[in-house]
Amino acid sequence: MITTKLQTDTWVVTSWDEFIQTSENPAYQKAKCYYHNGKMRIETMGVGPNHAKDHGIIFLAVSLFCIAKAIAVNGLDNCSYQKTGVREAQPDISYYVAERSQLAPTGSTVVNLDNVPSPDLVIEIADTSLADDLGQKRLLYEELEVAEYWVVDVQNAQIIAFAIIANNGSRRITRSEILPGLPISLLEEALQRSREENQAQVGAWLLAQFQQL
Repeated sequence: MITTKLQTDTWVVTSWDEFIQTSENPAYQKAKCYYHNGKMRIETMGVGPNHAKDHGIIFLAVSLFCIAKAIAVNGLDNCSYQKTGVREAQPDISYYVAERSQLAPTGSTVVNLDNVPSPDLVIEIADTSLADDLGQKRLLYEELEVAEYWVVDVQNAQIIAFAIIANNGSRRITRSEILPGLPISLLEEALQRSREENQAQVGAWLLAQFQQL
């Protein structure tokens, strides 16, 4: 049983068993839970309207792009992925794309990566957690072997996108490879427009842009 006050919103050295005990504690029901390299991170930081709005715009943008280009996709919000005894992640948004869309998990429990493949694309919306999303979490997603990892910098309306490569590495990209033909700069412009326009206006603009690609 955990008897000491848990330090949240940072990486804490702990065992897998203690991480599971903590993540299942009702006190952290609304927290996001990560485990990597013998450390856990329990994120309890409040999610403000800017974070929530950018989350919605990015989910809308990817959905519209896939509709416009007839790309099969299954997207999941705040889904937890777990490799038993080794690592766990809970990205803000994740996608299974194209022929792998049918592999998207179902059910009401944490996704067991011993039985289900990792998603193709994971996205973290970073307002107060940008440094960690670009650092430790990027290493975590490299080991999960997703195809792409995007970090949305809420404060600057920017997206730092990575393609995950073999042997636990990654490289910066300016155009998505898992969603062929999608320039990251177009998504950034959508984020910038959302500061002045409503989501319906931004969505209409995006769809017009996608139809021209």
